Amino acid sequence: MFAPGEWYRALSKPSWTPPNWLFPVAWTILYISSAYAAARVAMLDGNAHAMGFWALQIALNTLWTPVFFGLQRMKAGAVIIGMLWIAVCGAMVSFMMLDWVAGALMVPYLVWVTVAGALNISVLLLNPTPATPAE
Repeated sequence: MFAPGEWYRALSKPSWTPPNWLFPVAWTILYISSAYAAARVAMLDGNAHAMGFWALQIALNTLWTPVFFGLQRMKAGAVIIGMLWIAVCGAMVSFMMLDWVAGALMVPYLVWVTVAGALNISVLLLNPTPATPAE
């Protein structure tokens, strides 16, 4: 629904930008591992904070794409991905406290969100003048 499109292709990007094919592959693997981690924790007593962080990261993850690609708001995307990083970190730590396997399954997700956040900020800095009047 909010494919990167011509707007994103026209932006300057850092040399370390992952290839386009990697994004859907990485996100598919991360969503599956995150869901499995959450399923492990959902059945445990004392999971309220962990599941709250998990729900928050899903909401923020869902929000980022339409804001960055749909509205073409790179600054707002950077704010959202910063909040996403905090939520994923909170989920990872709270999962780890309940089930070390579930916590470990969130580590690659945190790494990927770190890369995505750095990419968002790098693209913003490399393109200080918005490509459209929307920014």
